Amino acid sequence: MHDERATVVSSTPDAPWLPIGSIAETLLGGSVPRPMGLVRLLVQVDGRLFCTRRDGSGKLDLPTAYVGTGDPDGSVAIAALMRRVTGGGQVPRYLGAVRNTVPRPSPGYDWPTPVAYFGVWTTDADPVVPGEWLHSGPPSVLAERHWFSLLSMGDQ
Repeated sequence: MHDERATVVSSTPDAPWLPIGSIAETLLGGSVPRPMGLVRLLVQVDGRLFCTRRDGSGKLDLPTAYVGTGDPDGSVAIAALMRRVTGGGQVPRYLGAVRNTVPRPSPGYDWPTPVAYFGVWTTDADPVVPGEWLHSGPPSVLAERHWFSLLSMGDQ
């Protein structure tokens, strides 16, 4: 297993956004797992997070990119996202991931099954694209994001 050293920081059995009988878990650390579905870039300064608008919904979230089929660990996608958001120059650090375990896929669930990962990398580089800085403390509009529990754990 690719995340044998990862720590489970939150778990949502029967997650309402997943097919029935599935579980969503947030994992801190470990090696970069596979298959990666999305990559996110966490840029945090003084308790504020750099966010951009999600494609489709327009909700604010960490800068995000889809991972292509030939990129199982998301390394190509995160490098491209890093170049787009910060201009490149630094290598981001893997923080953790959300793991969806979906034993029985259903229509509309377009991620790999039975397991898919949605990774978060962090950097100290400054963004070079437009975005918004949101506070990470309560009450944060980002608290509903599945990756949010990584914030407090990532400092340990």
